[in-house]
Amino acid sequence: MTPRFGAHVSTAGGVSTAFERGDSIGCETMQIFTRNNNRWDSKPLADDEIAKWQDLAAQTGIRPVLSHASYLINLGSPDPDLWQKSIDTFVDELQRAEALGLLGVVIHPGSHMGEGEDFGVERIAAALDQCHERTDGFATLTLLETTAGAGNHLGYRFEHLAGIRAACQHPQRVAVCFDTCHVLAAGYDFRTESGYDEVMTHFDQTVGLDLIRCFHFNDSKFDLDSRKDRHTHIGDGFVGLDGFRHIINDPRFLHTPMILETPKGDDMHEDVENLAKLRALIDSAS
Repeated sequence: MTPRFGAHVSTAGGVSTAFERGDSIGCETMQIFTRNNNRWDSKPLADDEIAKWQDLAAQTGIRPVLSHASYLINLGSPDPDLWQKSIDTFVDELQRAEALGLLGVVIHPGSHMGEGEDFGVERIAAALDQCHERTDGFATLTLLETTAGAGNHLGYRFEHLAGIRAACQHPQRVAVCFDTCHVLAAGYDFRTESGYDEVMTHFDQTVGLDLIRCFHFNDSKFDLDSRKDRHTHIGDGFVGLDGFRHIINDPRFLHTPMILETPKGDDMHEDVENLAKLRALIDSAS
């Protein structure tokens, strides 16, 4: 058995169209947007589109599938109107994901907008409590993404993720998406064997390795502790092939989806090339 690799795939023309695109480039898992990621308002998913999705999910065997939340959402905002709008939009994200049977919705934890990290952690947890109460009984997870640490955004320290989850009334609904570019940019060096062991031990002691439910595999245009979120192709940046090799060949993550978010054009040939690079790292493992 080998890890399941995939990519973020377009849903232009309807969410179900993602399966044809994903299948064409060899995805075994994938991530999508279930709504326009740069607008607050979005049409609800049509019943026939949900039915098509479920049929194609069974036919292709691409699983698990995740969605990424809108970039407009800020669950840490001190502005009451933006905070409530963010909560309402994330509830919609969870409802769409649940209707499609997705593993979870990946979300950047949020920005405290200058109010301080302690404020931000509590604010995000309070927002998630509202979201989870409004989606009681859902199987879809909230996946807090590790971040690069730009500006006032939280999630660049493992302790932020642990703190948010601990402050939630329904922590079982919350897990983590580990983004390789972001973690390197935040100052965690997992590129050597000893560095990898140290970073993962720290994550395990702080959050828990069992809570990593997906990976975003992105190389980084900038080096360690840059605090810059700039993705590039696998092996072309400062993460390097070894950084990915350590994760791919770690038996603890054999069943954890590994998803590309690297730059690409309409024909997706870059995804094909990056997926081939990742799969080659399995063969080169000692």
